[in-house]
Formats: sequence, structure tokens, C-alpha cells
Amino acid sequence: MALLNVASAIAIFLLASTYAFLSLLPTSTAKTSVSPLTLSLLFFNNLNIFIAMCEIVLGLNILTIQQDYKRLHAKYSPGNQEWSACVKFLTMPIPLSQLCSGKHTWSKMWSTYSLYDPSYQNHESFGFFIDFGNGLSTIPPSILMNLAMVLDTSTYTDSDSWSSTVLSPLFVGCVGLAMYWQVMYGTIIYVLSFMFNRRYEGKSTLEVSLFVGISNSLWFFFPIAGIYSCVCILRDGNMSVFQ
Repeated sequence: MALLNVASAIAIFLLASTYAFLSLLPTSTAKTSVSPLTLSLLFFNNLNIFIAMCEIVLGLNILTIQQDYKRLHAKYSPGNQEWSACVKFLTMPIPLSQLCSGKHTWSKMWSTYSLYDPSYQNHESFGFFIDFGNGLSTIPPSILMNLAMVLDTSTYTDSDSWSSTVLSPLFVGCVGLAMYWQVMYGTIIYVLSFMFNRRYEGKSTLEVSLFVGISNSLWFFFPIAGIYSCVCILRDGNMSVFQ
């Protein structure tokens, strides 16, 4: 009997990963005193790490996704039941043996989402490549930003050559600024492409708002906060923006 479903597995990942980074805070810092900016970016960065792993699954399992999409399209699209397919995916039980299976579990995220935007089962589309590219490139910067937010970098000295360089305000600010702009710009272009190609036709406003609008808006509004924090890091030459 499966103990988890897709929605609960995602929630547990976000909670566990956020707690893991918060546990790296200096012992003198109470977790209840963490700033809203730090908490919001930790949440978003960990969500981005999870989605990035799924985006790598997208690139590596595109043929499986195409086949599953055809099955789902034949089953749900004639009656405009894409909503039911999404709910079924989110409540799908996950055996522990398949929790980390990209092919058998997480590829279904993309074949289901393709019911709203078929470009994700097409390896020649912009949507496919921008997400696969984000998956390959944004995990290390997300981890870097998380570490910069929770570690006391002011204690590093020149003798800590690796730590003082990688977690320096200049390096963190530049890498973080590039990452947040990358994911925000990609989201803007994707949404414009979705609207320009009228992929919303035949779907209800509520469905499009939930599964396309709200989900993608996270990669617009949170990166604005990320860009703000990185500008402050470069301006101030420290991580005080997170205090």
C-alpha cells in the first residue's frame, strides 16, 4: 500500500528541504527570527530545485511523455476533462520503490500538463527546451543562494579560500541575479507564447488560471524578490538583506 501520493510527496520535499537549510543557521539565530524574505526565497529556491529535477526528467524521458500524452489526450480531451487528469495525477499513489523514478512517476507531470500545453510533449518547442535548460542550469545557483542566506559568511577569512570565494557577496550576487532573471524572463516569454498561440482555447478560465497562470506566476513574482535581494547584496557588499 502506497503511503504517499504526488501532492504529499511534493509537500514533504519542500518542508524537509527548507528545514534542512534552516538547520544550518548559526546557533545564536532563532528560527522564529528568520526574515520573511529569507523564508520566501528558501521556499521558492527549493521549489525550483524540485521542478528543475522534474525538468531534467522531461528532457530524458520525452519519448515516454509523448506516448503517455497520447493516451491521456484520447481519454480526457474529448470531454474537456483535463481538470480530472490533473487531479488524478496529484492524488496518484506513489510506492516508495518508485518515489525517485523519473520515468514511471515524475514524467507523468509533463504528459498531464501537456493536456493544457501540448508543446511540452514536443521536443522541438520553446517550452520544452527552456524548461530542460532551466533544469540543467538552476539547481547549483539555487543551492548557492540558500547557503548564502543561512550561513554566517561574515566569519569567513581569506584563509578559507574556497568558502570565501564561492560565498562572497560579489559571486553570490552575480550568480543569483543571473539565475532569477533567467527563470523570470523564460516565464514571461513562455506565457506570451501560450497566449499568442491561443492554447487556452477550449479550456475554462479557472483551469487556465490554476494550472498555467498561478503555477507559472511563482516564477515571476518570487524572482523579483530574488533580484531585489541580489541587487542589495552587490550594493552593500554583504548578506545583511537576509537579516
